Amino acid sequence: MKHKSPLLVYSDGCGNIFEDTRMFAAGRSGTSVYPLSIDNMIPLPEGSDLFELPGRKALGYNAKGELVERKQGNAVSAFISPAHTQLSLAAWRNEPNAPVLPLYAYTAVGWYKGKFYVPAVRIDPDERQDCQFFNQKIIIKKGKDILKKYPKNRLVEHIVQNCAFTYLCPAARNFVMDRWEAPVPISPSCNARCIGCISKQDEKESPISPTQHRLTFVPSVSEIIEFAVPHLQNAPNAIISFGQGCEGEPLMQWELIRDVIVEVRKRTDKGIINLNTNGSNHKAVEDLFRVGLDSIRVSMNSAQDKWYNLYFRPVNYTRADAVESLKIARRYGRWASINYFVMPGLTDTEPEIDALNTLIADTKLSMIQWRNFNIDPDWFFSRMEYNVTDKHFGVEHVMRRIKEKFPHVYFGYFNPHADVISRNLVL
Repeated sequence: MKHKSPLLVYSDGCGNIFEDTRMFAAGRSGTSVYPLSIDNMIPLPEGSDLFELPGRKALGYNAKGELVERKQGNAVSAFISPAHTQLSLAAWRNEPNAPVLPLYAYTAVGWYKGKFYVPAVRIDPDERQDCQFFNQKIIIKKGKDILKKYPKNRLVEHIVQNCAFTYLCPAARNFVMDRWEAPVPISPSCNARCIGCISKQDEKESPISPTQHRLTFVPSVSEIIEFAVPHLQNAPNAIISFGQGCEGEPLMQWELIRDVIVEVRKRTDKGIINLNTNGSNHKAVEDLFRVGLDSIRVSMNSAQDKWYNLYFRPVNYTRADAVESLKIARRYGRWASINYFVMPGLTDTEPEIDALNTLIADTKLSMIQWRNFNIDPDWFFSRMEYNVTDKHFGVEHVMRRIKEKFPHVYFGYFNPHADVISRNLVL
């Protein structure tokens, strides 16, 4: 192995992590395992977590360059902090009856010259979710003040108590701190049955639990504008976003969104009004842009119909509807992005690259948000019956090819604020 190869790391099953000086770290795309090189890695970003993986043995390379399994201890992966995109999955072998992993991303990790390293890139320079900007003691104090300010507002209570205090949602905590992007969850229901839904799982068919509880009520227009308007007027780089992890599909309440946009724009022209959505109702999306929606982000795990449908399991809509929603945004001269779930082994195959090229060309897409896919990769591939043997080119290769062919497409991780949109929007 080359001297720039990081060492394999493993856990002892009790939360302690060690390097193995006799083995070198491996990564993988799908089921293809390969050695990692520091040339394609960065120091573990601040705010990231390390996971020990129960029922999984670490795979790595010995001094002869042979792929071997570490018999003792458990495999380890990294959950990298926001704004960073993974390039390789952690490499392991499942033992019999290994439990399905919870809904996090599982990035490869290695040890090199006294530091943990991960195969990843910082895809967005925006610091809005960097951990140094969050002091939970201050957030709790300011959150309690906000609850006193809006004592009868159910949605404010949900965002503060449930999202900022309980789940430590970065967007909710930023709202509490009067800055940047504020969440506006509105929908308890959904018209998709995503395999990896973080707010609802079918106990009969899924061995995993949702990572957070879904909103249980539909807020009123007055509850929303009571806090949304001051946020847009006063927060730096202000955004309000419908469609959050603690809800279903916001287009299920599209009339409410329409009425909110109208009332907000009567009171202020500041900031960005954004919609995070599956794009299922393109006629509703057009109505929203007609009354003043500024940007849209449509979630996709794949640009290919087959893999999209097997993951989202849409009810009474298709991927074509989502694509049409993106086209409508561009016809209105507004910002259109996709929330693209990066899964090495699917994202970096030729058929997926071709499909993504077609999607960008057909929609005149403004942005790709390269998001890490929060799901056990083995369970995902099994549920999808994904046994494709196409060559894996690597996620960075995909990014380079997209940027070469579509230099106008903005790469990032977060919904952009007004200045970013004004500098990068191509009409």
